[in-house]
Amino acid sequence: MMATSEDYMGCALSLARLALGYTSPNPAVGAVVVKDSALVGVGHTQPAGLPHAEVMALRQAEEKARGATMYVTLEPCCHYGKTPPCTQAIINAGIAEVHIALLDPNPLVSGNGIKELNEAGIETYVGEHQKEAEEINEAYIKFITTSLPFFIAKFAMSLDGKIATRSNQSKWISNREAREYVHSVRHIVDAIMVGVNTVLIDDPRLTARGCSGKGGNTKSQPLRIIVDSKGRTPLDANVFKQPGETLIATVKPMDIEKKEKFIQAGVEVLELPAKEGKVDVGELSRAIGKREILSVLVEGGSALLGSFFDSHLVDKVMVFISPIVIGGDGAKAAVGGNGVESIIEAQHLSRVDVKSFGDNILVSGYVER
Repeated sequence: MMATSEDYMGCALSLARLALGYTSPNPAVGAVVVKDSALVGVGHTQPAGLPHAEVMALRQAEEKARGATMYVTLEPCCHYGKTPPCTQAIINAGIAEVHIALLDPNPLVSGNGIKELNEAGIETYVGEHQKEAEEINEAYIKFITTSLPFFIAKFAMSLDGKIATRSNQSKWISNREAREYVHSVRHIVDAIMVGVNTVLIDDPRLTARGCSGKGGNTKSQPLRIIVDSKGRTPLDANVFKQPGETLIATVKPMDIEKKEKFIQAGVEVLELPAKEGKVDVGELSRAIGKREILSVLVEGGSALLGSFFDSHLVDKVMVFISPIVIGGDGAKAAVGGNGVESIIEAQHLSRVDVKSFGDNILVSGYVER
């Protein structure tokens, strides 16, 4: 059976997914070059400062690119950044036709890439597999349009909504399969965020493990962010012994002696305004956005998740549900904070998806605005 246009774009999307976790703050893009119904070049975005997907595919295609068709998951860039514009590379290679899944929301591109290709006599088609392309680059799209990171609230809970027993024991509510999947999510985000109580109680490592690239003997790890209003994180915590960088977000001004000890331990201290005696998570989101951190996995605990939901900062929710009942008024619920007074005020999820990991269930979805 002959491959179709949708098949070729599907291949480009698969390549784009391979780039997730490596390209930030650039989008993860995939591209293929097709000549006489055969793939002659494939590529995906390389780390920031290195070639984009289109250039990688064109390099592989070489002279076969002339008169060929390109399928790319995001509109080709048409401006000089850390690399030359991809539109010029496409034009110079002699590509005859370009299929584009998604327009680039970046104002520097946003339709201008297509315009440049059209002016060079190259036919363009837009919109094939657009939803899939949007999902792959959901963090990039939010960041480029708002300058804020994409926040994923993730937690594991029992059937009765508890994330720990009354004695704060939480290992393990989720099963091994679910935890392994979480590492694959950690692999593709720019940062992992927890509250200080999670560090004090669980002493986590907050690393991506068991995944290619960022896991195992890794060349990079997501930034670890500890929200610690009073500087209570112990200097011998596990997070400080792992590869990668750790940042403590605290209320300003931090005690000078505490701050100096953190700095000597190689930890960055970010001092922020307070809101009700705690770090203002709105200010925190803006501060990390300025660092071009596109995606953040907020892993709890209850108080931090409550602050993010109360501030309407959560974009996506990932909840692992284990078939156990913990019970007890003293056992912590998954999401703390102020919450809402009426059901109509509750934050609703759309595009809900349900997956099984053994006897655990993952419910994920996007918070409606």
